Amino acid sequence: MVFKRSPAITREQVLEALKDVQDPELHRSIVELDMVRDIAIAGGHVGVHAVLTISGCPLKDTIVDSIKSRVASLPGVDRVEVHLGVMNPEERQALIQKLRGGQGPTRPSPFLSGESPTNVIAVASGKGGVGKSTVTVNVAVALSRLGYRVGVIDADVYGFSIPRMLGVSGRPTIIDQMIIPLERDGIRVISIGFMLPGEDEAVVWRGPMLHKALTTFISEVHWGELDYLLMDLPPGTGDVSLSIAQTLPKASMLIVTTPQAAAAKVAQRSAKMAEKVNMAVVGVVENMSYFQPSADGDRIYLFGQGGGRLLAEALGVPLLGEIPIDLALREGGDNGQPLVMARPDSPVAQALVEVARKLAALVPTPAAVSGAR
Repeated sequence: MVFKRSPAITREQVLEALKDVQDPELHRSIVELDMVRDIAIAGGHVGVHAVLTISGCPLKDTIVDSIKSRVASLPGVDRVEVHLGVMNPEERQALIQKLRGGQGPTRPSPFLSGESPTNVIAVASGKGGVGKSTVTVNVAVALSRLGYRVGVIDADVYGFSIPRMLGVSGRPTIIDQMIIPLERDGIRVISIGFMLPGEDEAVVWRGPMLHKALTTFISEVHWGELDYLLMDLPPGTGDVSLSIAQTLPKASMLIVTTPQAAAAKVAQRSAKMAEKVNMAVVGVVENMSYFQPSADGDRIYLFGQGGGRLLAEALGVPLLGEIPIDLALREGGDNGQPLVMARPDSPVAQALVEVARKLAALVPTPAAVSGAR
């Protein structure tokens, strides 16, 4: 009988395997981020010493499991042990500098300077209750399903609803002065709701504090590489909307309205605000357009008809979609299961996906412009 000898395992093989292990919050290889400090090999036994960014890293078990799984797949490996440490302050600062492209903490945010390749789209409405947040969440999911990298800022500080609608809860990880957004199915999310003791907590702030919070969301959150960053604005043209419009030099605006003429007229004020601060309005979405009891039944226009189209024509921009009333759309928002995610084949979900397709065509990514996508 001839016994085959197991191949010798090398440090280089283990290190190469670990390049496939990503920090689940930073979305970069743990090797690239200098999180692997030592590799010990004794026959088929491999020990990996890695460091976490902070001691209370909420996803440390995920990192450990990923290291074990990847190293165990190498020929000749019988056992994998992972030993964890924590970065010291100097190492964390070096990590933050690496994530910021070699620039220190005083470097202006690429969003604020207009250098970011990410398309920032502010979703606005003239008044509350038109489904602006519902459209934001479902368009974000649709863009993600179309293969784009998406982030969402809940800029409606007083009336935040994105955490519930996307089904995201918890506290963001903070690495020194860098905030790591929470995620749902690859969509990165930040909201003032994540910073408060409870969902029912009221935000009682004046204008300067609001401006500071939103600037923090834009400049101190590690968004990573995104194609689209959607911002759910508060209704109207108050401090928050104006601050964002003035702060982000390359942002575009998507306006949500309902069919009734009064709502469309009020929504036009948001467009006027965008015009005054040189923010381009790229399109209009008409929500709650009609109710159709059955697939072959007549449409019932509960809130009038044509307001969205009239608004789009007045602004000289396309009407990207007419979203019908559907109980499932409301239920999905309440339950943290956006309709595009829960029932992607439904007519309403398909209408929202079409809005996302048209939006991506109107505001293309650099890759799409160059023909790479």
